[in-house]
Amino acid sequence: MADYDRTMDVNVRSVVRLTQLCVPHLSMTKGAVVNVSSLAGIRAFSDHLANCMSKAALDQFTRCVALELAPKQVRDNSVNPGLIQKEMLRRFGLNKEEYAKMIQGRVGEVSEVAKTIAFLASPDASFITGALVPLDGGRHLMCPR
Repeated sequence: MADYDRTMDVNVRSVVRLTQLCVPHLSMTKGAVVNVSSLAGIRAFSDHLANCMSKAALDQFTRCVALELAPKQVRDNSVNPGLIQKEMLRRFGLNKEEYAKMIQGRVGEVSEVAKTIAFLASPDASFITGALVPLDGGRHLMCPR
């Protein structure tokens, strides 16, 4: 339960609180929120229960806040990266070559996530809200094996 509580505090409670604190400013500026979730919010993974639950909660939070803040012209979206960098592959015990075979033949780059966040926060995305954007080379499309 301690791991679950810590994971929920870091991945969900902190975002809820920060969003609450930012809403007055965002309402005045018609700003945008971009949450950083994970492929784990979209797909289930064994041995990662607390993380998957927390990211799914964050995704639902994104959609609900998008509805609540839309009348104030505030947008809320989420990016859902898969395994992006080599360090994450090592941490999860995955071989880069094995992982790359399952998707577009390569792992993603941090800069690709950053560019997507910048786009969603920009006026160019002014008609996008409540979206979950997978950044995983298509891995979310695959059936688990």
